[in-house]
Amino acid sequence: MSSTKREKIWSEKYIWDGAENDREIKQVASALGVSEIFAVLLRNRGYANAQDAERFLRFETEDFHDPFLLNDIDKAVGRIMRAVDENEKICIYGDYDVDGVTSVSLLYLYLTSLGADVKIKIPKRDGEGYGMSQTAVDILSEQGVTLIITVDTGITAYDEILHASDMGIDVVVTDHHECREELPAAHAVVNPHRLDSKYPFCELAGVGVVFKLVCAIEMTICRKNGASVLDGVSRVCREYADLAAIGTIADVMPITDENRLIVSMGLKLLENTKRQGLAALIEAASPAKTDSKTAPKKRKISSGFIGFGIAPRINAAGRISDSIIAVNLLLENDEKRAEELAAELCEINKRRQTEENKIAEEAYDIIENEHDFEHDTVIVLQNDDWQQGIIGIVSSRITEKYGLPSILISFKGAMNGEPDAEDYGKGSGRSVKGMNLVGALNYCEDLLEKYGGHELAAGLTVKRGNIEKFKRRINEYAAKNLTDELYKIKVEADCELNMNQLTMPFAEELLRLEPFGVGNPTPLFVMKDVTVQRVMQLGGGKHTKLILEKNGISLSGMYFGISASELGFDAGDKIDLLFNVDINDYKNVKSVQMIIQDAKLSENYKRTVSDCKKRYEEINGGATYTPEEDVIPTREDFAAVYTVLRKEYRSGTNLLDCKTLMKLVNSYDRPEINYIKLKYILRIMNELKICSVEEIGEDIFKFEIFFNATKTSIDKSSILKKLKSRCSDRVK
Repeated sequence: MSSTKREKIWSEKYIWDGAENDREIKQVASALGVSEIFAVLLRNRGYANAQDAERFLRFETEDFHDPFLLNDIDKAVGRIMRAVDENEKICIYGDYDVDGVTSVSLLYLYLTSLGADVKIKIPKRDGEGYGMSQTAVDILSEQGVTLIITVDTGITAYDEILHASDMGIDVVVTDHHECREELPAAHAVVNPHRLDSKYPFCELAGVGVVFKLVCAIEMTICRKNGASVLDGVSRVCREYADLAAIGTIADVMPITDENRLIVSMGLKLLENTKRQGLAALIEAASPAKTDSKTAPKKRKISSGFIGFGIAPRINAAGRISDSIIAVNLLLENDEKRAEELAAELCEINKRRQTEENKIAEEAYDIIENEHDFEHDTVIVLQNDDWQQGIIGIVSSRITEKYGLPSILISFKGAMNGEPDAEDYGKGSGRSVKGMNLVGALNYCEDLLEKYGGHELAAGLTVKRGNIEKFKRRINEYAAKNLTDELYKIKVEADCELNMNQLTMPFAEELLRLEPFGVGNPTPLFVMKDVTVQRVMQLGGGKHTKLILEKNGISLSGMYFGISASELGFDAGDKIDLLFNVDINDYKNVKSVQMIIQDAKLSENYKRTVSDCKKRYEEINGGATYTPEEDVIPTREDFAAVYTVLRKEYRSGTNLLDCKTLMKLVNSYDRPEINYIKLKYILRIMNELKICSVEEIGEDIFKFEIFFNATKTSIDKSSILKKLKSRCSDRVK
């Protein structure tokens, strides 16, 4: 295994075969009034019949699951309502990431709307670390808090919750992280991942669990007042789906089932948000406007904008500053103050980006010079000074760059003097599909002080003296549990399309599948044997725009993050594409375009080239051929090749590969010259000293033009005579 990026292996989830599956697709398309391709996309997402597909496409409040199916939620509702009624001091104890910040903000807004006495506690990443602490519980007790509600945390706070109980404080845990068999001894533990849970959907974000808790409280109040519980749920959606959507997207939860409802409703709210803080942050995160004459369009807020624009700015506060700044922004009602807080978050995010790039470069240098790619599947790095709030992002970049699981450990703030074996390092890791990171950490449990997280992302605490043992142990786990398939990125496209199917009605139909995310990915398609007509560099060479043609139809394709020199193909080549379909709206003119995710020389073209090379060797070895193979060159063919070589030589070029030469020769309006014929032309020209041609590598030619060469006839060539003699039709 080298340090190169993993190869992408494409496949298609659905292949048209004219059998029973196709008939089912036609039935769903007819029942829903959609295209057959759209029905394929629904099937690929698990909605193979019209009833399931229709439920997926609609967004109704009635489709939410009953929150009282969550274990202990009745206990949680009862305890919280008692605290509200008796004016107890309540503390919302949250996490410092986006999920935690939105969870805290949502619950705070709701409880204060009921008149509750609420305070907020989010630990600082540096100094306090993740989750509850006994020190924090002591302080809250001194402040008169009698109820702590954890959000997006608490499921592993066994000792801290016992300590709170000893101090006379009840704890209601709301969390969504993976549970161990033993639950903390809290008044209520609301977590869809409980082993005894019967809740129909376990993939809620932390803020999703809070959203369901608020729905349960509101439903209880509605029942008490004789009102409709659905009206109560609708009110919660109208008031808080925006915050729930941000946390759900930022925590990369599957956009299916209830999450799809939450996110779709939340995105619509965000387009016309009444929250001054969110309005200011959306404005600050939006691309700068360059055309002041153009009337502003209604802003469409997508899950991508949240994930790449809003979430990083909220996250940055908790990573290198204080997440309470982000909470204050979400709670702010004053427009000017909201703009100030949004600007502060943007500035913190810039500092985060600078520090992130610094750590990443240091990490890459260590990996390239020290990591054993042959034996260690998991990259484990340590440093005394890396910012603990940033190593998780860098771990993500490392895993993406090298295609391997990675864990970064920092001892910043943990040392008293010189490094010591007892120093506690905080680690953050990211994994790849095929290796459950929590499972791997569980295998190393005796070497860790603390750990937890998800399948693809986790955190840990480890003593410095155990790091080398930990590194060996986790790679031992990887060696036992992973196969060579890890080193290949398998990409499943939805299906293959032709150019004539990329119409505006189809592109607009795809919008019905939004919002996109994990579990409901942006539709991905394959198109084969596409001709590259033009290659254009954009963004100072960072991006590439391609003009692509197939069957007489041309479309543009944007290839972001790939320069023209990295393509591996040129204008005139035939390529296979992996792409999304997008609507480009430029100066109020809409057009369909491809967003290219991967591109490579056409497999059919490569097979043709391989077959041609094989056939050339056969004929050169004495095999016969037919006139239809068009092997014998004409005088016009020789002239065309010589003209190109002379032009290139005069421009300073004396090296050409066969593929480039064929492209240059065949760019003129004349019959094409195939591979076999071109190889023979070059050999014959060298034989007759028309010019010097030497094959210095496979299909790579060095040539020199003799401008005063004596004229000769190609019929004198012994190579040509032998070639003609092998034609199976030569006697006719």
